[in-house]
Amino acid sequence: MAAVTSTSPQPSSSTLGHVRHVLAENPVTLLAAAMFAMFVVLALIGPWIVPYDPLASNAAVALKPPSAAHWFGTDALGRDIFSRVVVATRLDLGIAVSAVAVSFLIGMPLGLAAGFFGGWWDRIVTRVSDTIMAFPLFVLAMGIVAALGNTVGNIVLATAIINLPFYVRVARAEANVRRNAGWIEAARLSGNGDLRILAMHLFPNALPPAMVQVSLNMGWAILNAAGLSFIGLGVRPPDPEWGILVAEGAQFIVSGEWWVAFFPGMALMLAVFTFNLLGDALRDIFDPRRRT
Repeated sequence: MAAVTSTSPQPSSSTLGHVRHVLAENPVTLLAAAMFAMFVVLALIGPWIVPYDPLASNAAVALKPPSAAHWFGTDALGRDIFSRVVVATRLDLGIAVSAVAVSFLIGMPLGLAAGFFGGWWDRIVTRVSDTIMAFPLFVLAMGIVAALGNTVGNIVLATAIINLPFYVRVARAEANVRRNAGWIEAARLSGNGDLRILAMHLFPNALPPAMVQVSLNMGWAILNAAGLSFIGLGVRPPDPEWGILVAEGAQFIVSGEWWVAFFPGMALMLAVFTFNLLGDALRDIFDPRRRT
């Protein structure tokens, strides 16, 4: 008698199927994912596909409008704006990803522990978070960068600090609501320790709202980095960065050279718009209840 074997889908294939289902379910989500993929590709290979050196100046073609030779026109030094906008994607996206990753990796464990254990640990974490939120966040970032120096590392640190309370509050609220749930008690009676409950049970259920926060903070981190560069506290020229490009072009708007600031500003707007749209998709992808 032949043995009957049953095959079960591999975890990787089921995960990919779930991601495809979430993206195909909503056309807006699919559009946001496509735009996000475009920015990632530009960040990875942008310096090798641009038609001109983003730092090379040519006074003979200074302040030329968009044309077939220079798609986004040129700036006051004759540098190709399209090349500078594309190359700036790596720096801006790198700052945003690094800052959000640091704040997520620190804020989520702190918030989960505060909401789960309570007591003095909860009071300390909450007070530190409230202290950071008491300041206007961009002003706090300005103060940190001004005190430590306007390097890329300090911009990442300042952006991570001002984003930290968001993850602490999200994780604390989720842990505080669910710590007495029946399935948590069942996990504890099954022999799971507190750390395992936090890592294997509470953390996955806190991911959906946290992923929405990640998406929003990515857009805010890009705006924060660009804002610091715009006022002279961020990345230093001549390195291409969206905030610097907008600041350099702002002085030419009145005289009619609109393209110098317009195209970097459009890239900045599209990046923030993309991450705002991507929040719902990340929530659905990481929500355990959507996998049933």
